[in-house]
Amino acid sequence: MIKVSTPSRICLFGEHQDYLGLEVIASAINLHFSTRAVKRDDTLLKIKIRDSSIGELGAKNEEGKYEEYTIDVSKEQVYENTRDYFKSIVNVLKRNGFDLPGADIVMDSEIPIGKGMCSSTTMVLVLTATLVALCDPEAARDQRRMAKLAWDAEVAEFNEPGGMMDHYASALGGIVHMNFGGPEMVATPVNLELSGCFILFDSLQDKDTIKVLGSSKYPTLEALEQLAPYGITSIRDFYDHSELETYLDKLDEMHRRKVQANINNYRIQREALALFQSGQMTDEKMGALLNQHQDNLRDGLQISTPTIDKILETAIANGAYGGKFNGSGGGGCLYCYAPLDKAEAISKAVAELGYPSMILKSDKGLTVEVEA
Repeated sequence: MIKVSTPSRICLFGEHQDYLGLEVIASAINLHFSTRAVKRDDTLLKIKIRDSSIGELGAKNEEGKYEEYTIDVSKEQVYENTRDYFKSIVNVLKRNGFDLPGADIVMDSEIPIGKGMCSSTTMVLVLTATLVALCDPEAARDQRRMAKLAWDAEVAEFNEPGGMMDHYASALGGIVHMNFGGPEMVATPVNLELSGCFILFDSLQDKDTIKVLGSSKYPTLEALEQLAPYGITSIRDFYDHSELETYLDKLDEMHRRKVQANINNYRIQREALALFQSGQMTDEKMGALLNQHQDNLRDGLQISTPTIDKILETAIANGAYGGKFNGSGGGGCLYCYAPLDKAEAISKAVAELGYPSMILKSDKGLTVEVEA
């Protein structure tokens, strides 16, 4: 039997910046997508996956509800929609030289669905690694390769706007700084020694991830294209040469607002990284930087919601240092950073508003186990 598990993540700093070729600081957390797989003697994948109705924070599949799918890996897969991920995984892996066997696969998850906690990415990543492990367990333990293959199957295959943060943050695990500015992503572990804790909240609001990503990514790329005649090709240019911000006046209000928000968020990420690396990050500074990040996401990119804002205000009023939404925005989950001794009071106050929560722990990345 093959057992594979991969964690969800929270983005600390750099939300909506991976697909701009910038940098992100993220942490894998203790919510997982996992599989159990046994080879078959034919070419059929018999997949049982946790029923999609079980999708809220903390929900358990206590009744063993599964949706079932069958795929013949000997055939070229024809997509029926733009998120036909089981089939895209098969096609991508076959194009990359993997001779896939048939298998019985059971997929379970603790990750909220459609809430910015990368439930789709972890599903694609864990199934990608599972199918590779059935062919070559050592290849499946190559976390970076599995992350890239999963991104190919989820994003590139359907020409969608998402970046690579989720795939690599989940696969690599821990707290990691990821630089997407070169020909290859460069990942560096971050030693985060803070006395507080992160508390995750579910706004209970579904969101349209692709729509939100598109509304943030494409206007920024359009603006950079308009600014290219002035020697500006990246948000990073404004960080290196702040005088270039005078050229923002060449843009209309919407494009200028989006670019300015990304400039501000890039500066926040760089400041946070410097404080982490120097060991000078304090609880109060951590909270203040998270709040600044959230302000830019809310007012600049305009992808927060009144419910998320209300939950964050309640958490801060009850002692949290600060917080932000998690993932693409437009609904879903959010988190705050808070003193441990105030976590219970914060969770209780938010629960009185009707929203569930859990205290998070950092976790390891993609794991592959082979049992005789």
